[in-house]
Amino acid sequence: MKTTKVIYTASTILIFLFDGFMPALTSNTELAKQGISRLGYPDYFRVMLTIFKVLGALVLIIPAVKGRLKEWAYAGFAFNFICATASHWVVDGFGTQTLFPLVILGILIASYISYHKILIQSESLHFKGNLVAD
Repeated sequence: MKTTKVIYTASTILIFLFDGFMPALTSNTELAKQGISRLGYPDYFRVMLTIFKVLGALVLIIPAVKGRLKEWAYAGFAFNFICATASHWVVDGFGTQTLFPLVILGILIASYISYHKILIQSESLHFKGNLVAD
């Protein structure tokens, strides 16, 4: 269980940094504005996407948040990375810009799988504890 917790913590922190912290700091830069418009999206989409990314990253990183809200955050990030890959592929062709969201998607998948392993293990321990206590 210790390895699973390390994988969960490391991968979730990376997602938080890449898609929560960094967008919050850089979304108003000229480079970010040019990047989103080059892909064909309106400027309000950049603002909206940044807000959703920051909120989703907070949901993933805060341990007290559980259940459906966390599942929706994982789903939202998965859609984001898949759509980012498609957008870059259509505009830029296949290259580093296209592959990078898939790498981050892999990190997200590691976080998601380890999160569920931890949940299953803690439920199993809780269940076993109840049997012993009864």
